[in-house]
Amino acid sequence: MESRKGLLLVVLGLVLSHTFSVCTAWGKTHHYNWVFTTATYTRLCEKKNITTVNGMYPGPNIYANKGDRVTVTVYNKASDNLTLHWHGVKQPRNPWSDGPEYITQCPIKPGSSFNYSIILSSEEGTLWWHAHSDWTRATVHGAIIVYPKIGTIYPFYKQPDEEKTIILGEWWKADVNEVIADALLLGNEPNVSNSFTINGQPGDLYPCSKPDTFRLLVEKGNTYLLRVVNAAMNNELFFSIAQHTLTVVAVDASYVKSFTTKYVMITPGQTMDILLQANQSPSLYYMAAAAFSNGDGVSFDNTTTLAILQYNGSYTPPSSPHNYTLPIYNDTQAANSFTTRLRSLASKDHPISVPSTVDEHLLISVSINTILCPNSSCSGPDGNRLSASLNNISFVSPFTDILQAYYRSINGVYTNDFPSIPPYFFDFTGSNLSSSLELPTRGTKVRVIKYNTTVEIVYQGTNLIAAEHHPMHLHGYNFYVVGSGTGNYNRTKDTPGYNLVDPPELNTVGVPKNGWVAVRFRADNPGVWFMHCHLERHLSWGMDTTLIVTNGPTSETKLLPPPPYMPPC
Repeated sequence: MESRKGLLLVVLGLVLSHTFSVCTAWGKTHHYNWVFTTATYTRLCEKKNITTVNGMYPGPNIYANKGDRVTVTVYNKASDNLTLHWHGVKQPRNPWSDGPEYITQCPIKPGSSFNYSIILSSEEGTLWWHAHSDWTRATVHGAIIVYPKIGTIYPFYKQPDEEKTIILGEWWKADVNEVIADALLLGNEPNVSNSFTINGQPGDLYPCSKPDTFRLLVEKGNTYLLRVVNAAMNNELFFSIAQHTLTVVAVDASYVKSFTTKYVMITPGQTMDILLQANQSPSLYYMAAAAFSNGDGVSFDNTTTLAILQYNGSYTPPSSPHNYTLPIYNDTQAANSFTTRLRSLASKDHPISVPSTVDEHLLISVSINTILCPNSSCSGPDGNRLSASLNNISFVSPFTDILQAYYRSINGVYTNDFPSIPPYFFDFTGSNLSSSLELPTRGTKVRVIKYNTTVEIVYQGTNLIAAEHHPMHLHGYNFYVVGSGTGNYNRTKDTPGYNLVDPPELNTVGVPKNGWVAVRFRADNPGVWFMHCHLERHLSWGMDTTLIVTNGPTSETKLLPPPPYMPPC
């Protein structure tokens, strides 16, 4: 079997058709050279233009083997600036191709191009790529499939007969960048989406989309590996398949101890590998996804997206597919009972290395805030502007990327004083909190971490403005989720309960509503790495910061030099 060390050519623009296929075969080298044109794309009974990659929504999958390198050439033929991020790819010593706008690069301007170098290392399983500028990732995203190294197999009790990619998305009957621009102008919440999607289609519950409902064809007796991505912008999702049991085997391209479940709860940014046995009577069965949202007074899309699991064979199809079952939207117990079952496989062939001691502790409060508006002229709470923060700092995006400023010692772009603890200690999850606690400091503050330091970050949720879940994502690293709980974190009481044996290894973790989660990792990847909430509205409001990990002592532990061309600001 050959290794896939190939070139993927990507072109961005606006497209018409929505029926596409990508033919691939595991183990062959592929060169994608796809070009498309601008036209009107019709969805949900209305005409609107969307940005896509190579005429595909969702975009094309990238296939590779563990340890491969992939080059992606992006030609931006859309009308907006754009960058791409390879979510969950650690990019060892190579933040130059990580992609977040004004963090590791300036955007690719319309009419220009950029070569991304994707360096795979320990990742094995399903990851994904998406735009990392404004809200363009709503339609610009796709899966990254990382197969095991040549000569090895999956560590499953049964090898799958086939593999299928399931991308859960979110759809607006509007230009998504206008949605967030209007919200930022007025200071209020952005409009919620009009539907969720499964592989680009809302499904049966939307009459004009019913003929295009996605169908997954299966053979009775076969086992399928479902590669599930939550590409939704602002919603954690429950997902299930009627009358079928799901077996979770990996999360965020890291293997877990397999367990069976009737549903999964997956946060925006997360990926899951799930085994499905086609062991029911040949018929039609609904696949369904809907929001998990337990936030106080938080608007959310309360619709359900459907697809159909269809058995091959001769049988009389029912008038309607067998019905689905999902937990109710605010079922916190259902969400927690799923996430607490995640444990690393931690086997001989797939070992883990959890730091048992910590060099640097960070306690980060995660909050929704407000910024005062003159004469209460904004549309947010009490006439103010909605904001968000980490440790009471609402991040301000610079106009020159932080990586260039760090590498070339350019002053005035950022300050390195992001604090290790919240500036104010209070009853973070209490009620009737003082309105003075709602006002954040605004700034481009980063945290500098010495190479090879062991780090523990405790994300502490707060009850300011609106208590809700926050899926926190760290670029450049996986981390071990060693503990979580409700209420306020207490190191003395909570640390003894940590799981240091087989904690899940993730790149995106949900901070529970009015609770906390603790993660650990070794800072052995030098570079500039973005950290942010993966609810897009919170990122837009400033719930983000940047970690700068310094160079190590040898040439093999230092940043790679920049590529010959980086997009100019």
